[in-house]
Amino acid sequence: MQKPISITAIASISSIGKSTSETWESYQNNQHYITSEKFLDKDVWVSKLSEDTKQDIELLKQSDNKYKSLDNTVLYAIYASRKAIKDANWKPSDNFGINIGSSRGATSLFETYHESFLKNNKAETLSSPTTTLGNISSWVAHDLQTQGPEISHSITCSTALHSMLNGIAWINSGMCDKFLVGGSEAPLTPFTIAQMQALKIYSKEKEPFPCKALDLEKTKNTMILGEGASMACLESGIQNNTLAIIKGYGYATEILKHNISISSDAQCFQKSMTMALDTMNPGEVDVIVMHAPGTVKGDSSEIKAIEAVFKENIPAVTSNKWKLGHTFGASGALSIELAVLMLQNQKFIDIPYLKNQKIPKKIENIMVNAVGFGGNAVSILLSKA
Repeated sequence: MQKPISITAIASISSIGKSTSETWESYQNNQHYITSEKFLDKDVWVSKLSEDTKQDIELLKQSDNKYKSLDNTVLYAIYASRKAIKDANWKPSDNFGINIGSSRGATSLFETYHESFLKNNKAETLSSPTTTLGNISSWVAHDLQTQGPEISHSITCSTALHSMLNGIAWINSGMCDKFLVGGSEAPLTPFTIAQMQALKIYSKEKEPFPCKALDLEKTKNTMILGEGASMACLESGIQNNTLAIIKGYGYATEILKHNISISSDAQCFQKSMTMALDTMNPGEVDVIVMHAPGTVKGDSSEIKAIEAVFKENIPAVTSNKWKLGHTFGASGALSIELAVLMLQNQKFIDIPYLKNQKIPKKIENIMVNAVGFGGNAVSILLSKA
């Protein structure tokens, strides 16, 4: 790290809440927020926003005539971004930068417009501008009235942590001193779910825990999709309202042998975690919030990478995907939120079905991992303010 960078606010919406207090309260219990819903006349596990949160999104959609044509990925991002900058006390005149990504983008609108095209052999007027990925950050910038740089991207499931890397780079370069970063995803659509089922990674498990993320004894894949958005406000230096300090970052991309796979010992994670540690003693890391999507290979390869890097100093490990599903491009930011909340509250959030889970004696340094299709891993090291 060239200079200290602070997280001065976090905000999210997901199945477990629409405020940090509600989200933290949801983390205190041992229940998941996964339900069975009908998609293409079949029962499918999903983790969706509560009816109360959906009403808030609908009010946002109706608040501006231009917002009525926007996809949920954009609306979720606007909703969470408003909360984040309010908590950080940012003003439009600060001209902060924005980098918000999404793995799939406007998949719901895209499916709707494509269905209409097949019926009418004609594309609707807004079918292109409302489905471009750049929509997310540009509409958030419009809503927040900031003139700083705005960037949207997709780097599959590590999208949100790549957004954080970009924010760090802009701040370290001196080109910006504040950056809003995060991810937004609304993947609960028939085609998106069918794609995951075609990969044979989607959960067919029964209760009590349909997603068995980090259960290394499972023999079947148990990934489940969730929807949501999460944002973090980054600022140069240590501030009075600093929630956590970014102490390190790492990234790596490995050469793939298959379109969706990573090596059995996740070489990309070994490199990203080692880079994030830099000169820090591995024994100083108290917790790792793992990517752990609930697949057999994904979970085990990440554990093997952790064992290779940390050796006899294995930290306590956890994941939130058993509770709120895999939110693709937003997942890394939701993991950052969990890490910040654990640092702030000095309480470790474990996984109820795991046996003999290690509990940390202290929580001062937490590493957060994310990786996506393409083997693009990111590790962010956070420390207590």
